[in-house]
Amino acid sequence: MASLKDMRVRIASTKATQKITKAMQMVAASKLRRAQVAAEAARPYAERMEKVLGNIAASVTDMSSAPKLLAGTGSDQTHLLVVCTAERGLCGGFNSSIVRLAREKINALQAAGKTVKILCVGRKGADQLRRQYASQIIEVIELRVKSLAFEHAAQVGKKIIELYEKGEFDVATLFFSRFRSVVQQIPTALQIVPPVFEAPKGDGGPAAVYEYEPDELDILTELLPRNISVQVFRALLENAASEQGARMSAMDNATRNAGEMIRKQTITYNRTRQAMITKELIEIISGAEAL
Repeated sequence: MASLKDMRVRIASTKATQKITKAMQMVAASKLRRAQVAAEAARPYAERMEKVLGNIAASVTDMSSAPKLLAGTGSDQTHLLVVCTAERGLCGGFNSSIVRLAREKINALQAAGKTVKILCVGRKGADQLRRQYASQIIEVIELRVKSLAFEHAAQVGKKIIELYEKGEFDVATLFFSRFRSVVQQIPTALQIVPPVFEAPKGDGGPAAVYEYEPDELDILTELLPRNISVQVFRALLENAASEQGARMSAMDNATRNAGEMIRKQTITYNRTRQAMITKELIEIISGAEAL
């Protein structure tokens, strides 16, 4: 059995840990609000760009003359998985859920005889994927920045386009966690090369006829590379909000667990101390009676 001194040290250590987790929870709560606002502000722009590109792409009849980013290579043999995770841990299952979704995709593609390459954005995802797929990771991009900017997403987008132009892959899929609430983050896979657009929703009436200036192919050539960076930026912002929400929940659970441990350790300490006092009293009384 541990001595009273060891128990006091253990209780003090648990209290110190509880203070740290409580402080981390408060920091995550303060960062969450800004990250959530940024993520929600980026959604309309990204969704609108997808809709505009989808409408323009639907008007292209001759895919042989369409930009390569839209038409694709004509094959789906080689897949690039862009896995976006955090640079830090202590955020519950946030990183693991994204990696789990990516791992399921990798296994499914390999079972179908496809070639898989991995581009990791964030150190934690790379650390987990390296255990099984080290030979398939072509690069790890770490974003150790205080605040995300579009230039960071443009860096990733530029790398994806360079690999595509070199013929390194046929299909690219982006993995990230979409923020819904503090307790719910949804791992998401989005195909960005060639892009998959939702079919336009009509109201049953005749479709409107648009004239584009410049023409559709020029617009697509200009906007498709930018759309990749926009979707990556949206994914990074969604990840930032999801990470803080997951960390806030994880630290709240850790704080409450530490409180429960302190309560149990204090009860054990008090019982042990009382038993030692009782034993000493019995020894004193027994000695007095013997005299």
